[in-house]
Amino acid sequence: MKQTKILAALAAVAMLALSACGTTEEAAGDTETTAAASGETITITDARGKEVVLDGPAVRVAGTEWNVIENLVSLGVMPVGVSDIEGYNTWVSSAPLDDTVTDIGLRGEPSIDTLVSLEPDLVLVTDQLVEGAIEQIEETVPVIVVPGGDSSDNIGQMFENLDMIAKATGTEEQAAELKANFDAKVEEGRAAIEEAGAAGTKVAFSDAYVDAGSVSIRPFAPGSLVSDVFAELGLENAWELEGDPAYGLAQTDVEGLTALPEDTHFWYMANDTFGDPYQDELKDNAVWKGLPFVEEGNVHRFPDSIWVFGGPTSMEQIIDAAVAAATEK
Repeated sequence: MKQTKILAALAAVAMLALSACGTTEEAAGDTETTAAASGETITITDARGKEVVLDGPAVRVAGTEWNVIENLVSLGVMPVGVSDIEGYNTWVSSAPLDDTVTDIGLRGEPSIDTLVSLEPDLVLVTDQLVEGAIEQIEETVPVIVVPGGDSSDNIGQMFENLDMIAKATGTEEQAAELKANFDAKVEEGRAAIEEAGAAGTKVAFSDAYVDAGSVSIRPFAPGSLVSDVFAELGLENAWELEGDPAYGLAQTDVEGLTALPEDTHFWYMANDTFGDPYQDELKDNAVWKGLPFVEEGNVHRFPDSIWVFGGPTSMEQIIDAAVAAATEK
């Protein structure tokens, strides 16, 4: 495909694009050689229900969302292009990028020139692009749309996403190992929590941000990936709010925290790059200071750089943090 044709097709996408809200091991064998030698096509049915046909295992892969990037790296496939590398490095620590990866711009608005220069043979996205954009991209580059989540079974969706990417890149064995490692980590974590007598602990997990001087709180309601992982560990979600159908996220404020049961343990994520709204903004707030879990010291901040919307490697970090919080004396 001539570069001028690629530029013409992708330039239209730039006009439509939205601004977006482990350990790494080498994959076994030479993926590029395997792809060239196999001569067998790979058919993937993506989140649209569309069949995407690849000439062989994808080698040069670019991705616009961090969950797919984490999965790629965990599978041993270092992407050629990643949206917002600085942001990825800030929030994702389980699957680090190396210095060969090129930043392709914002997650919803990549640099067209940079993307073209990388000559990817596959682009992985979620459903964050405006209508018609994906169709225009795939005029020149195969695109697989990966679901962001599914609140009816987010662990199952996490594994389906991993398997989809593994099939596209010829790394099914690595995917099986990642899933086995996750299952083992769950068993280990559940046993530690039971031994500490913490099974059944009511947990309210959230993150928060400051909006116009007020703290907006985002509860991880039942159906969120983190909540599903906690349930596997024998913990109970204290939130009674309904989350969105993909990620299981709800919305409340500091007054809404008064609805939580008195025996709730309040766990949350923050990042020093952006500050800690609970400690920075609410430390002198009378409602916050009067909450039972604050008065009793049952507030626990998770470590920085754990991607709560990620894959198995990030969820293993979530398990370690949950076990530490549930069993702390």
